[in-house]
Amino acid sequence: MRPIAILLLICLTVGCQPKALTPINQLIGKVWKAQSVKENTVTVYTEGASSNVRPGYTRFRLDLSRPDKAILIDIDGRTTTGTWSLSTDNQRLILENLEPKPSATIGTIEYYILGTPTATDLQLQRTAESRKTGNSVNEYVLKPEG
Repeated sequence: MRPIAILLLICLTVGCQPKALTPINQLIGKVWKAQSVKENTVTVYTEGASSNVRPGYTRFRLDLSRPDKAILIDIDGRTTTGTWSLSTDNQRLILENLEPKPSATIGTIEYYILGTPTATDLQLQRTAESRKTGNSVNEYVLKPEG
């Protein structure tokens, strides 16, 4: 009976090892563009659509390709540069030290990360209203540029 117990313990130990996951910062560390955008609950932009309410989102870029630098090009084409990090629970993307400072901020914009990012899909929701879009809370489905 003892050899069976040892064998069972080995099988459980080896078989129960968690699968190694790609760190989230490696998944999102690239340049992203808007595939679709909702302002509050209304879809205002879908890539390739001819009837977009906010066609300016074609310019939207979120460059996270460098671990020490973030570049955000928003709906109005304005570029802000700073740093990016993830919250300790990987639930929020934090852009900090942004210059020039976006309106009504202290140079920080935060996004909730919705779902699990993949190499081809990043879904974000601003944690605060955007003054550029009429004080709406914006939700983005992003895809890699290029």
